[in-house]
Formats: sequence, C-alpha cells, structure tokens
Amino acid sequence: MAHLFEALKLRDVQLPNRIAVSPMCQYSCTDGMANDWHLVHLGTRAVGGAALVFTEATAVAPEGRISPQDMGLWSDRHIEPLARIVRFLHEQGSFAGMQLAHAGRKASTRRPWEGEGLLPESEGGWRRVVAPSAIPFSETYPRPQALAEAEIHEVVDAFAAAARRAARAGFDVLEIHSAHGYLLHEFLSPLANRRDDQYGGSFENRTRIVRELVAAVRKVWPERRPLFLRISSTDWVPGGWDVEQSVELARQVRALGVDLMDCSSAGIVPGAKIPLGPGYQTAFAERIRREAGIATGAVGLITEPTQADHIIRTGQADLVLLARQMLRDPHWPLRAARELGQPQSWPVQYLRAAPPGSPARKPIEAGIVSSSRS
Repeated sequence: MAHLFEALKLRDVQLPNRIAVSPMCQYSCTDGMANDWHLVHLGTRAVGGAALVFTEATAVAPEGRISPQDMGLWSDRHIEPLARIVRFLHEQGSFAGMQLAHAGRKASTRRPWEGEGLLPESEGGWRRVVAPSAIPFSETYPRPQALAEAEIHEVVDAFAAAARRAARAGFDVLEIHSAHGYLLHEFLSPLANRRDDQYGGSFENRTRIVRELVAAVRKVWPERRPLFLRISSTDWVPGGWDVEQSVELARQVRALGVDLMDCSSAGIVPGAKIPLGPGYQTAFAERIRREAGIATGAVGLITEPTQADHIIRTGQADLVLLARQMLRDPHWPLRAARELGQPQSWPVQYLRAAPPGSPARKPIEAGIVSSSRS
C-alpha cells in the first residue's frame, strides 16, 4: 500500500512524495503580474519539501479575476515572471503547478482584508461581470450578465491560450479550476445555471463547457504532462451539484485526458451548511477514486502528518493538498517526514537545523559540511 512519502507517477511527472501545496490566492499582483512576493511565498514551500507547488487561481482573462490584485496569464508578458518562479521551484526539487481559473459571477470583488462584495468600476472593478445566468452570488455581489454561446467559446479559447503560456513558462502540472462557485462550477450547478440552451438544463448540457474546455486544453497542453481538474464535489445544498454527478463527470473527463480530480466542495451559494471537521471532504475523493477509476487529491482541514499518511495508506486519495496549514508551517513536509520516520531531504543551507541524529544531519555529523557559520 502506498504511503505519504512514496513517489507518485502521473504521465512523465514522478512526484517524490504525495504532498502538494494547494492553490491559495495572495491578492498581491498588479495587472496580473507575478512578483517577488509570489517567488518567496511559493519558493518557501518548495524549500519546505512539498513535491508539487501550485500557483494561486490564475485568471485566463482580465475580467476573470476575483479581484484586481489576482494573478493572470492572459498575455505573453505574464510568462517570464512565472517562469522565474518555476525555475526556483525546480532548483529546490519541487514540481510546479499552474491553476487556471475564471471567477465568473464572483469577479470584481474586494480583497478579503478590505471587505467583501462588489468592487465598483469607479474603484477599479469591471464594467461587466459574466456568468451562465444573470443570477448574482448574493446581494453584495455584482449582478452578472449571461454569456452568449459565442462568448462561451471565447472562454474555452482563453483557457487553451493560457495553457499554452503555462507550458512555455515551464509548468509541470496544469489544473483547471471548476470549483468554489467560480465560472465553470456555476455552469455545473443548477443553483447558478438556469440556461435553456445546450449549456443548461440536463447534466449533459451543464457539464458541456467543462468537457469542451478539457478537450481544448488537452490538445495544447503537452501530452507528457498531467492535467488536474478541481471540482466542488457537492454544493451541500439540496437540488445543487452533488457527489453522484461528480463521479459521472470524473468518468467523462478521464476519457478526455484528465489525470487527477482535486476534490473540494461548496462555494456556489452563501450560507450552505457544511459539516466542517478534519478531512471533511476526504470521503468525496475516496468515492470518486473508487467509482470513476481516476486518481484523486484530498483537500480540506488536513493538518497532521498521521492524518495525511492515513488518507494515502487507506486508498482514500492519491495526493493530499494542504492550504492554510502550509501558510502556518511552510516546512510541514519536513516535519511530517520526521514524525513518520521517513528520510528528510533538508536543503544543505538548513542542515544545522535538522534534528540531531536524523539522516538529514549526517553530512554535518560526518564533518562533510563546514560549520564555520552559526
């Protein structure tokens, strides 16, 4: 049985362990450009031993950003700042993941620490916010305009174009964000999609844009590199998207070239009653993995090494993605390895901080590494 520190091979990418840094918005860009904050933020998690480090949700169009400070990949000028980050992640032995996104009706909002809800055009917001249907997320969010069919095709093209740029920047893994109430999830859920054309109504119609988008991205994303799809496995609301539909979608996109389902939940409507607790979404990853025959990632309140190791050892998921815990403890993978009795690959610059007697300290204890500096 696999364990947390066993390698995971997905196409030509072999992750050295099963720990990934989940995409986490930093709201720190100007005009979508990655900067030194992102280099240090993401690079620190690579130094800490994560096998795969994802960027934040990266918009495929300017109006697809959640806030004006979100990262973007809608133009070629975004490539080099991201490539710089990729190079550093690779130097630390980590693989680089890019998450592509469109915020849909949750776009043009303020940064979390500046309040919530609509950011008007007079303060830097967008003139137009789009969605499958003209239904706002809540009273404090903008009222979106329903996308015309031609505009849906433009969204698909924008994801494909951004995927090409991600490949040029050197990313190893690509993830399509179809969760948390953003545009693609809005199409999936009957709570946000009231269309009566080929993109609304039945399951086949509501999932059409995701299938088209996966197919378009897979055509331009290198065949040897893995493709992930993040979904909200359930809306936690009666009449919404649910795990049964998630299983069927996973079967369909697996045939189109998706290698792993990143199994989150919720976000489509405010006020959903979510039974929060350690690993509360892991059961979705386990069921989708078993019934759809596809690799899955577990995410959500995974904080302890034994918990993460148990998820892998019991076959609930193939990968664990940590978010807030990685903000609290950037070197969580090194701590996890120590607690689980696994070899620790400490950076040579940090060997003096490795626990006495651990394999990571052997070069120092053998006198191989100079100790002239404290």
